[in-house]
Amino acid sequence: MTPWNELVRPSLIGVEPYRPGPSIDELKERYGLEEIAKLNWNEGLLGSFPGVEDAVARELERAWMYPEHAYTDFREAVASWLVTEPERIVPGHGIQALIATVAHAFLDPGQTVVVPSPTYGLYAQVSEAAGARVERVPGRDHRHDVEALVDASHRTGARLVWLCDPNNPTGSLLTSAEWQTLLENLPERCAVVVDEAYVEYARPELRLRREQDVAAGRPVIVLRTFSKIFGLAGLRLGYAVVDESLAPFLDVVQEPFNVNRAALAAGCASLRHADLVDARRLENEAARETLARLLRDQGLDPVPSEANFLLVDVQADDLAVAKALLRRGLLVRPGQDFGMRGYLRITIGPQPLMERLAAELAHARDELQAAEAVG
Repeated sequence: MTPWNELVRPSLIGVEPYRPGPSIDELKERYGLEEIAKLNWNEGLLGSFPGVEDAVARELERAWMYPEHAYTDFREAVASWLVTEPERIVPGHGIQALIATVAHAFLDPGQTVVVPSPTYGLYAQVSEAAGARVERVPGRDHRHDVEALVDASHRTGARLVWLCDPNNPTGSLLTSAEWQTLLENLPERCAVVVDEAYVEYARPELRLRREQDVAAGRPVIVLRTFSKIFGLAGLRLGYAVVDESLAPFLDVVQEPFNVNRAALAAGCASLRHADLVDARRLENEAARETLARLLRDQGLDPVPSEANFLLVDVQADDLAVAKALLRRGLLVRPGQDFGMRGYLRITIGPQPLMERLAAELAHARDELQAAEAVG
């Protein structure tokens, strides 16, 4: 047998791949369910924007062609929406692919990256796979600790600071003052990579226009996605906003034309209806506040969120509560996946679904408490 573990890069040994777990169909069969409300991965539950399906269908006629012109159209559409230059837009096969691209463009074995905790796990995974050392920095009160991030970046001579804002899984958003503190106190030869996957859900007056920091030549890389508010998670479409001089280096690392025609067409079609983004934000905000209120009525304390999910301490075994909800056809994310025992992360959906979720959560907690009392 070929000893593949001796042939692959040493930095890959011990790094665990992402394991998505059972599929929805497998879970339906296992629990005897006809339907499952998928509230565990923060997809945009409202689906794609008008015109997307037609745009994708038309593009399939050109499936035999590489999407060279489609890249140009997409860059121009995104740049027009953000009011920046097309040369600063680097399309990617979802934010996940762009995270890997950035890591392999910047990191050599032995270098250090700073990663807040808790946050999206892929930043640490791809950095470790590149041979870098990960310095984890705990947050405070479910928020990024900016001063600690600055201190860690200087103490370790970090090459990158990874930042999810709004943060996954907490939903917290940096203030303008916090962002300026971080940006103005980075060490030399250190860049901050900001994953803004959920930024369209945040209130406009709280959003930070980091594309302007890019335009000003600051050491900032912004990552965005069409997976969330635009409802295109299944097509895997994202982009980076970077300085024009950095874009060619990222294109060297990622393979040419790594985004397919259908995804690019869907992105352009979505942006032709960008006026719907705010309507979706408001719908998400109303449903999120409904869920938060119902959770508070149960004596729980959900973490304030500017994203399309809520994190809440359910005051019980999160795995047991998540399993009890799954039996009721509601799939949520247990906090132990993020090292947060006792918490659940719940994707926001239509208000009736949030009302159902809150009611079923109360029943599940009551049943578990009764079982513990008997036991």
